[in-house]
Amino acid sequence: MSLLCVRVKRAKFQGSPDKFNTYVTLKVQNVKSTTVAVRGDQPSWEQDFMFEISRLDLGLSVEVWNKGLIWDTMVGTVWIALKTVRQSDEEGPGEWSTLEAETLMKDDEICGTKNPTPHKILLDTRFELPFDIPEEEARYWTYKLEQINVLETDSEYSIQEESQRKPLPTAAAQCCHWTYLGWGEQQTFEDPDSAVDDRDSDYRSETSNSIPPPYHTTSQPNASVHQFPVPMRLPQQLLLQGNSRDSCNDSMQSYDLDYPERRALSPTSSSRYGSSCNVSQGSSQLSELDQCHEQDDDRRERDSIHSCHSSGSFSRDGQVGFGEQEKALEVTGEEEKGRVCEPKDKKKDTTTHLPPDLVLPKDHVLGPQESFPEENGSSPFTQARAHWIRAVTKVRLQLQEIPDDGHPSLPQWLPEGPAGGLYGIDSMPDLRRKKPLPLVSDLAMSLVQSRKAGITSAMATRTSLKDEELKSHVYKKTLQALIYPISCTTPHNFEVWTATTPTYCYECEGLLWGIARQGMRCSECGVKCHEKCQDLLNADCLQRAAEKSSKHGAEDRTQNIIMAMKDRMKIRERNKPEIFEVIRDVFTVSKVAHVQQMKTVKQSVLDGTSKWSAKITITVVCAQGLQAKDKTGSSDPYVTVQVGKTKKRTKTIFGNLNPVWEEKFHFECHNSSDRIKVRVWDEDDDIKSRVKQRLKRESDDFLGQTIIEVRTLSGEMDVWYNLEKRTDKSAVSGAIRLQISVEIKGEEKVAPYHVQYTCLHENLFHYLTDIQGSGGVLIPEARGDDAWKVYFDETAQEIVDEFAMRYGIESIYQAMTHFACLSSKYMCPGVPAVMSTLLANINAYYAHTTASTNVSASDRFAASNFGKERFVKLLDQLHNSLRIDLSTYRNNFPAGSPERLQDLKSTVDLLTSITFFRMKVQELQSPPRASQVVKDCVKACLNSTYEYIFNNCHDLYSRQYQLKQELPPEEQGPSIRNLDFWPKLITLIVSIIEEDKNSYTLVLNQFPQELNVGKVSAEVMWQLFAQDMKYALEEHEKDRLCKSADYMNLHFKVKWLHNEYVRDLPALQGQVPEYPVWFEQFVLQWLDENEDVSLEFLRGALERDKKDGFQQTSEHALFSCSVVDVFTQLNQSFEIIRKLECPDPNILAHYMRRFAKTIGKVLMQYANILSKSFPDYCTKEKMPCILMNNMQQLRVQLEKMFEAMGGKELDPEAADSLKELQVKLNTVLDELSMVFGNSFQVRIDECVRQMADILGQVRGPGNASPNARASVAQDADSVLRPLMDFLDGNLTLFATVCEKTVLKRVLKELWRVVMNTMERMIVLPPLTDQTGTQLIFTAAKELSHLSKLKDHMVREETRSLTPKQCEVLDLALDTIKQYFHAGGNGLKKTFLEKSSDLQSLRYALSLYTQTTDTLIKTFVRSQTAQVHDGKGIRFTANEDIRPEKGSGVDDPVGEVSIQVDLFTHPGTGEHKVTVKVVAANDLKWQTAGMFRPFVEVTMVGPHQSEKKRKFTTKSKSNNWAPKYNETFHFLLGNEEGPEAYELQICVKDYCFAREDRVLGLAVMPLRDVAAKGSCACWCPLGRKIHMDETGMTILRILSQRSNDEVAREFVKLKSESRSMEEGS
Repeated sequence: MSLLCVRVKRAKFQGSPDKFNTYVTLKVQNVKSTTVAVRGDQPSWEQDFMFEISRLDLGLSVEVWNKGLIWDTMVGTVWIALKTVRQSDEEGPGEWSTLEAETLMKDDEICGTKNPTPHKILLDTRFELPFDIPEEEARYWTYKLEQINVLETDSEYSIQEESQRKPLPTAAAQCCHWTYLGWGEQQTFEDPDSAVDDRDSDYRSETSNSIPPPYHTTSQPNASVHQFPVPMRLPQQLLLQGNSRDSCNDSMQSYDLDYPERRALSPTSSSRYGSSCNVSQGSSQLSELDQCHEQDDDRRERDSIHSCHSSGSFSRDGQVGFGEQEKALEVTGEEEKGRVCEPKDKKKDTTTHLPPDLVLPKDHVLGPQESFPEENGSSPFTQARAHWIRAVTKVRLQLQEIPDDGHPSLPQWLPEGPAGGLYGIDSMPDLRRKKPLPLVSDLAMSLVQSRKAGITSAMATRTSLKDEELKSHVYKKTLQALIYPISCTTPHNFEVWTATTPTYCYECEGLLWGIARQGMRCSECGVKCHEKCQDLLNADCLQRAAEKSSKHGAEDRTQNIIMAMKDRMKIRERNKPEIFEVIRDVFTVSKVAHVQQMKTVKQSVLDGTSKWSAKITITVVCAQGLQAKDKTGSSDPYVTVQVGKTKKRTKTIFGNLNPVWEEKFHFECHNSSDRIKVRVWDEDDDIKSRVKQRLKRESDDFLGQTIIEVRTLSGEMDVWYNLEKRTDKSAVSGAIRLQISVEIKGEEKVAPYHVQYTCLHENLFHYLTDIQGSGGVLIPEARGDDAWKVYFDETAQEIVDEFAMRYGIESIYQAMTHFACLSSKYMCPGVPAVMSTLLANINAYYAHTTASTNVSASDRFAASNFGKERFVKLLDQLHNSLRIDLSTYRNNFPAGSPERLQDLKSTVDLLTSITFFRMKVQELQSPPRASQVVKDCVKACLNSTYEYIFNNCHDLYSRQYQLKQELPPEEQGPSIRNLDFWPKLITLIVSIIEEDKNSYTLVLNQFPQELNVGKVSAEVMWQLFAQDMKYALEEHEKDRLCKSADYMNLHFKVKWLHNEYVRDLPALQGQVPEYPVWFEQFVLQWLDENEDVSLEFLRGALERDKKDGFQQTSEHALFSCSVVDVFTQLNQSFEIIRKLECPDPNILAHYMRRFAKTIGKVLMQYANILSKSFPDYCTKEKMPCILMNNMQQLRVQLEKMFEAMGGKELDPEAADSLKELQVKLNTVLDELSMVFGNSFQVRIDECVRQMADILGQVRGPGNASPNARASVAQDADSVLRPLMDFLDGNLTLFATVCEKTVLKRVLKELWRVVMNTMERMIVLPPLTDQTGTQLIFTAAKELSHLSKLKDHMVREETRSLTPKQCEVLDLALDTIKQYFHAGGNGLKKTFLEKSSDLQSLRYALSLYTQTTDTLIKTFVRSQTAQVHDGKGIRFTANEDIRPEKGSGVDDPVGEVSIQVDLFTHPGTGEHKVTVKVVAANDLKWQTAGMFRPFVEVTMVGPHQSEKKRKFTTKSKSNNWAPKYNETFHFLLGNEEGPEAYELQICVKDYCFAREDRVLGLAVMPLRDVAAKGSCACWCPLGRKIHMDETGMTILRILSQRSNDEVAREFVKLKSESRSMEEGS
C-alpha cells in the first residue's frame, strides 16, 4: 500500500471575483476530504492531504465547488490516474490542470472527464513511502519487550492422547512459532497486570532485523541439515494455548491452537526468522491427564513430557552445547510450577503409537529460551479444556484420513534408461506441475478458520456483553431513540417575519437586523432566527411547542400536540416492527417485558422535558491553535458558556493562542432540547469595540464556537471540540477542550452515552455474527463515498444511526467501535477489506488536518472519545495477529480460494493502514515498514513450509502422484543408500515456488519495488534446500553408494531449479552459485567411468568397422563409420557436461581438463590400433586411403570439439592438451603417409630402372640448337613413360578416394620416393672402388641416408651421365614437377621448388659437369666442420708458447703442433706454404707390439695435379709424445687464394708389410692462417672426417672418376678414419 500526498495550492477562475467562494473536494478509494472555502477568482488554499492507496488502477477525483446560500454548484472537476503520479519524498512546484465540466463513468467508477472550462487549478501530487526504524531504537524496544515478556504468567501445558495409527502431520504445522504479548496469553484491556506505559506498546517488537538483539544468533542452521544422517523424520509439535477466563460465547476464540514448526537440532536459541518477539518454542506430547509418576532425572529428560515456556531469561551468548542436555535450565518469572508425566508401563513403546507430529524427538535439544517446569503440582487443566483438547486431536486424526486427489497420469520420478552412465541421464528436466500441490486440505482450513476468526482478546474486553445492568439501560435508551427518532422529528414551519422590537436570533443570539422582514419565525412553536440560521435549528418543533404550551397554560394546544406525537409513534411502531423485534432479540428481553417497556418509553417521550432536569458541570480546560486577531499577531482569549438563558465567562488570558483556563461552571437545565453554546472571544478595549457593544451586544472579536446538544450528554466526558464558524465571514481555527459532567435526574449512575453506544453496537454485532450468523460476518452492500459508514444491514444500521443521532455519538466513534468489533472476526471472509477501508477513513479523519483547526493529528486522536490507549492497544494486538497469520499465509489464505486470496490482499492493506496510522496519526518517528513486515512474514511462512515438506516429503509426493509405494519410516527421509528423496523434494519445492509466483505474487502486489513473493519464495527455498543438499552430498561423498548417473541426474535437477527460479534473483546477481562445488567429485567420478565406457565403445566400433571392411559411410564421406561412432559417443558425453551449464569457471575448467584427457586417450588409442594394422592394409586398393581419411577426420572432428568446448576461451591446460593431441595425430598421419608412400618403393624402383635404361641409350652432344632441343624433349618423354604410366593409374584413384589433405600427404610421399629413387638410381650411380664405397657408406650412415645407398653395393657396372643426358633429365624433372602440381589440384609449386629432395637431385646434376678442381674447391669452402665441428684449433705466436687447452672438443685422441708460414710472391702472386711439424702430444693408442707414430701432411685444394701434395715425417719408436721438428714446403700457384685450400694432418702407426693404421685426423683451413701469415697451430686429433650432404654429393661424383688420380686420392683421403686398436 502506497501513500498518496496531495497539496491543493491555488486556482485561477474566469469571472467576477465576488461570485466565487470556492472549496475543493478530493475523492479516492471511498475516502473524501475537503478544503476550507476561500473567496475570490484566484483562491489560495495551500492544504495537504494524505491517502493510503491499495489499487493503482484507480484515479483521484478533484472537484471544485462554489458555496451557495442554499446549495453549492460545481465549478469543474479533474480526474488524475494514479499510475501517472510521480514517486518522491520532496514536495514539487505542482502542475496546472484545466477543470472540465463532466465526468466519464465506466462500471460505476469515474474513468475520466470531458468538456474543458476556462478555469484552472494547481495541484502537487506524489507517492511517498514510510522509513525504516533506526538501529538504536530497535535495540531499545527489543529490551523493553524482553522485560514485558517476563511479566507473563500463563503457562503452556501439554497432555497426551494415544493413537493407534501414524497419520501425516497436517499443514497446520507450518504455523509460525511466535507468541506475542496479548495474543498467546490473551490479556484483556482491563487486566491490571498489563498496565504498561504507552512506549511499551506491542508492535514495537517489530524492530528491524538489520541488527539482531544480543541474545539471538543471526545464522540459524537448518534443522533438516542436522538430522540428515538419521533417516527418521523429526515430528511436528502441538502447542496448545488458552485462557479459561473467556466466556462460553467466545469458546472458539478463547483458545489458540498453534502448530509451531519443530525446533532445529541447533545450538542457537532463536528461530530462523530471528524475530525479537517472545518466541514460544514449546514442544509437547499428549499424555494421559490423570497418570503422573515420579521418575528419575535421566529418564525424565529422555522420555517424559516437557512443557516448555518462553520466559524472560535469556543466555547471553545464545549458545547451548549438545552435551549440556543434562544441565538444569532455570525458569525466570514462572510462578506456577507443574509437571505431567507419562505412565511407566507405557514408556517404552509410546512413541510408536503417537501421531508423528505429537512426539518429541529423542535427540531434541532445548534452546536457551526453553525450560522445564518444576516437578510438583498436578494437572492445571480444567475438565472442559481437557475435553476440548481431546476433541481437537480427534478432528486432526480424522483430517489425516482423507485421501488427497492426485494426478493418475503422471509417471514416477524419471525412470532410468538402459545405459546407466550416459543414457540414464535426463539433462533437461522440467519439474513444474500443472496445478499447485495442495499442502493443506479443506477440513484443515476450516479448523484453522474456526480457531482463529480474530483477536480473542478483543472479544474478551467486551464486558458490555456481560453487564446486564448496562444492557438494560441501553435497551431502554435505544427504544426511546427509535420510537420517536430525530430523523423523523417534525421540522419547523418557518415564515418570513417582521420584528417590531429589537429581537435576537435563537440560534446565534445575534440581532435580527433591518427595518422589516428581519428574520424567520416558526408558526408552530414560535422560535425566531436569522434566515441563515434556520438550518442549524434541530430541535423538534412538536416537542418545543408542547413544552411552550404547557408553560403558558395552553392545555388544549398541548393535548393536540401530544396526540400528534402519539400518532406518530404508533405509525413508527406499525411501519417498523422489525426494528423493535431486533432490539428485543439483541437484549434478550421477554415479550411481556418488552411491551411494558415500550409503554414506559412512549410516555417518557410525551413527557418531554416537563419531568426532565439535569445538573451540568462544565470545566473549560484549554484551547489550541486560535486565530490571531490583534496587530501584535496574537489574541487575548476568553470563553463564554451558555446553557439555556444562563451565560458565564472565564477570565481573559492575554497574548496567547494556546490558552489554559481550567475554570469550572455549574448549571441546572430543565429542557432536554436545550443546547450548550461555548464561544471563544478576543477581548478588545478600544473605541471601536465600545461602539460594537452598543449596537451588537458583542464588542469583542469572535474566535469560534461549538454548540452541544444537552440530550447528547451523559455521565462524565473529556472531549476536544473543533471550533466552528458562526457565519461565512468568520475566520476561525483551533479546538477547545471541555470536561463535562451531567447528572440527569433518575439516571445519576448511568454510563456516558459513548459507553452506552459501545454496548449497543457490540451486542448488536455479537447477535448478528455469533448468534444469527454462526460466527460469520455479514458484509452489507453499500456504494458511494459514505459506504464505509454502513456497518450492518438496513434494520441494524438504522438502530445504531438513530441512537448515535439522538445521543450525539460522532460517526468516527461509530467507525472505531465497529472496527474494534470486526477485529475479533478479522479472519472471516471479506472482513479484512472492510477493516482496511474503515481504518483508512479513520486515518483520514485524524490525519487530514485542515486550516480550520491547527490541532495536530496526534492531539486530535488523543481527544478521541473512544480512548487513545484502547485503540492503540487494539491496533498493536491486531498488527501482531496479522503478522502471525501472514506468517502462515499458505494455511490461512489457500491459493485455491480466490475469496481468501482477496482477503490476503486486504489483510496486507490493513497492515499498511496500521503503519499509516502509527506514522501519521500517532506521529511515531519510524514505525516498521509494512513491506518489511510482510516480507519477514512471507519468509517465516516459507521457512516452516520447507520444514514441513522436508519432513513429509514421501507422503506428500505419494499423495500427489497417487503412488501406492510403501516405505518404512527410516527410508522415507534422505538416505546415503539412494537419492530418491531429493527429486521428490525438488518437485515439492517447485510446486511451492510456482504457487507463490502465480497466485500470491499477483495478490501481494502492494509493494512492487520491495516485495515479490515469487522471488522471495525462490530465494528462501533455495537457501534452505542448498544447506540440506550440500550436507547430504558431503555425506554421500564418503561412501558413494549410488551410481554416478544418479548423481548426474540429481545435478541436472538442481541446476534446473537454480536456473529456472534462482539465477535471476536480485540478491544473487553477480555471485557464482555454489551448487557446482557440491557435485564436482561426482561429475569427475562420472567422467572417469565415462572414459572406460568410451574406450570400450571405441574397441567395439573398430571391430565392427573392421568386419565391414572399413567401408565409406556414404559416397560423399570418404571415411568409415568407426570415426563417426567414436565422436558420436564423445559428443554425447560432452553434451552432458555442456548441459550442466556450470556457472563456476574454475570447476568448468576442471571438467574440461578431465574430459580433454578422455578425448586424448580415446583418439590416441584409435590412432595406435590403426597404426599397428596399417602396413597389412597397404596392399589393398582403397583401404589405406580410407584409414588415412579416418585419421584426418579425427583431426577435423577434434578441431570442432575444441571449438565446442570453448575454443580460445577454453581453459589453457585443456587447450594445450588438445593442441598437443592434434600434433600427435598429425604425426601419426605423417607416419601412415610415409608407410603408404614407401609401399610403392619396389614398383617405383622398377619404373626408374627402366627410365635409367632408356636414358642410357640417349646419345648426342649437349648443345643449344633448336633441333637438339626438340630431340631433348622427345627423349625426356620417352624416359618418363614408365614412371608416368605407373603414376597415372594410382594418382587418379587417390584423387577420388583420398580427402584433400590426405591426398597432398600421399603426393608428398610419392614425390619424395620418386626424387630419391631417381637420384639414387640415375644421377648417382654405384661405387666400384671398395674404399670409396666404404667411405660413402660410413658418411651416409651418419647422415641417416642409408636408403640412398641400397643399390650401391649391388650393381657392378659403372655409369657416368653425358651433358645431353643431364639436359634430358633436367627437362624430365620439370615435367614430373608439373604433373605433381596438377594445375593447382596437387602440391603447391613453392613446395615442389623448395623440396629438399628435388634440390639434392638438382644439385647433384649441376655438380655432374664440373671439373675435379672445382668440386674440390667447393668441398673445401663448404665443409668447415670436418673434425670436432671445426672447433679446438688454437693459435700462438710461435711454437714455444703453449696455449690453454681448447674448449668445445670432446674426447680428442691426441694433438699435433705445427708451425705454418704463408708467403705470397709480390710479383707473380704465387703462394708458398711452409709447414713445420713440431710434435705430437697426448697420443691415445693401445698396442701390444711396437708403436711407431709418424705424421702425414696433405695439401687439399684445386690445381694440385702437377705439384707435390703430400709429405710424411719420420716415425718415432714407442713414443706417445714424439718430437719431429721437420719442415715441408707446398707451392699453391696463383689461380686461387689461400681460402680454397686446407691442410689435412694425419697421425699414423707405421706397420711393415701391411697398411699403416690411422691414429687420428686434423683439418686446418688455410683461411684461418691467411690473416696471420705465420703462426703456431695446435690441432686436436679426431677419429674421422665429418661432412654434410653437399660434401657427400661431391664425394659420390668424384668417386666415379676412377681415371682421375687427384679425384681418387681425394676420395681416399676423406674416407680415412681411426683404425681399430688392439685389445679394444
